[in-house]
Formats: sequence, C-alpha cells, structure tokens
Amino acid sequence: MNQPVRTRPEASRQSLNEAYDTALLDLDGVVYAGGEAIDHAVESLVTARDGGMRLAYVTNNALRTPEAVAEHLTRLGMPATPDDVITSAQAVARLISEQLPKGARVLVIGGEGLRVALRERGLTPVDSADDDPAAVAQGYGGPDMPWARLMEAGYAVARGVPWFASNLDLTIPSGRGIAPGNGAAVEVVRIVAGTSPQAAGKPLPPMHRETILRTGARRPLVVGDRLDTDIEGAYAGGVDSLLVLTGVTTAAQLLAAEPGHRPSFVDRDLRGLLTPQPEVAHDGESGGFRCGGWAAWVENGALVLEGGGEEPLDGLRALCAAAWSGAGDGVSGADAGKALARLGL
Repeated sequence: MNQPVRTRPEASRQSLNEAYDTALLDLDGVVYAGGEAIDHAVESLVTARDGGMRLAYVTNNALRTPEAVAEHLTRLGMPATPDDVITSAQAVARLISEQLPKGARVLVIGGEGLRVALRERGLTPVDSADDDPAAVAQGYGGPDMPWARLMEAGYAVARGVPWFASNLDLTIPSGRGIAPGNGAAVEVVRIVAGTSPQAAGKPLPPMHRETILRTGARRPLVVGDRLDTDIEGAYAGGVDSLLVLTGVTTAAQLLAAEPGHRPSFVDRDLRGLLTPQPEVAHDGESGGFRCGGWAAWVENGALVLEGGGEEPLDGLRALCAAAWSGAGDGVSGADAGKALARLGL
C-alpha cells in the first residue's frame, strides 16, 4: 500500500481515545517492562477504556498464551480477557494452517503460547525433527530455552521442511535492559540452514490482518515503542500510530526515521492517549516548523532549535518536522545533538 510521505507529526483536536475506536497496544516497552507496569500506563488505559475506547493488546512475543497475558494485565490493574490479546503466535498459526492440511505435524521451537495457537488451528505440535514435521514454527522461547531446540530447527529446515517464524524482532526490552529477541534466534537457524522463514509478526501483513480480524476495529490507532515493528506495521496497514518514548526508540532515532517509520503522533507515555495532539505548523520566519513555544529548522547540516516552552515534547515534534521535511523520502542525516540536549532528550 502506497502511503504519502509524512513530513511532520499530525495534530488532533480531540483526545486520541475519542478520535479512534480501538487502541492496538504493544506490550513490552509500552504497557510494561520487565513484567512491571510502566509509569502512568494503568491509569491511562483504564481511563481510555472507561471513556469507550476498545483496548487490544498486540504483541510479537509468542511465548505466553492470551490467557496468561490477560491474567498478567489484570494483576497489574488493567482488567483484560483473552479476547483482548492478539499474539504473533496466533498470526503465524493462521499462516501455517492456510498452507497445510488439518492435523499436520509442526515442529515447535518456542513456548506454550505457540503450541496453544497451533492446536487452535487444528495443527499437531511435535518436538523433534525426526517426528516427520510438515513445518517448523519458531517463536520466542524465553531466556531459558535450550540450545538443543535451535539444533532441532536447524536439522529440519536443512532437510527442506518449510520454516515459519512468529516474528523477527532482534531485540526485546527487559527490566535490566535490551535483550536478544526471537529474531536473534532465527538468525542462528538461518546461518545453519542457509534460508529464511516466512514470518508473521509486526510489521508484516499477517499480524495486521490477525489483529483486524480479531478486534473488528474500524478506526484503529497503533500504539508502540518500536519504529521497525509497531510504526512500520501501522504504515504498511494504512492506519495511524502513536509512538511512546518508554521503550527502545530514542529521540535521535525518531528524528532519523525513514518514511515508513514515522509515527502519526509522538508522546512521552500512554498519557498521550488522553490528550489532543498539538499542531506542528510551518514557520515562515525561519523556514522551519513551530510547535508550542519552539521553532526548529535545518541549518548547515544541523538541526537548530530555538524558543522554549513548558513541554519539551513540543520541541521534539518541531524537530521531527524539520528533520523529516529535510530528508523527504530518505533518512535524515542532520546532526541533532545540540538540539536534543536543549530538550534533555
């Protein structure tokens, strides 16, 4: 789907929970990190839900079942049911079921969430490359997944068994920092087998399709912390997105985003769901862009930020417009160091 090149963050006169019917929320780095709720997440989501917004939790993590995720969210103070959770395990299971007959054996390299999703699609999970699998399904298996599981995947894929991956995220956020994700384990198997899997998770179409089928959203808003999964998936699906700065994406990475990685809206955390989004306007005096009390433009290969205001994020929004407009359909190479230092970002 061809999308117009976004050159500045969008404005919204309504709060986002009023402007959109469904929030498609990433979990790690957005709702929680290391299993604990991120600041302001619980109260923001409860308020958005009570105001009529449907909350759907969309995760590339295939380890846990929807039931386990819903129980976790409820325990944190955000009541949820399994129907509120969509996982990459469900998306890849549907993808496999569309290519294999019912009852087909699938070698599982991952956790219980992947096994349950495959059974729901009428497929039979097996544990060995010697069990005559018709496919290999690989998903995140947690920090304690044995190396022997990757060996089983390598044996089967090298024999020509079709290979599917729940997602290709190289990293995941944790309570202690950034850790290897399923994509890193997929690379191990790829090196051994010399081929690549069909993948289902964000930002790829199977995950977006799974999400829309399960939620029935008519005007969804994707909410995420990753440019290369959450925001790219929204762009590919032709829907709007909100980037929150509570996960892996830094302000500098946002300014350097390519067109498919540029969110509709930017906010500090999930409180952004409950507020209007300010206009980023062209500034005729500087030739740059203005938001709140800030003005930003590119000068001699560097981003310049002037003015001030109570909200540093307005300065970041103005900087996004200056960087993205200057880059057009490319990646901004403007030096943003001094400008971001002014904002403390």
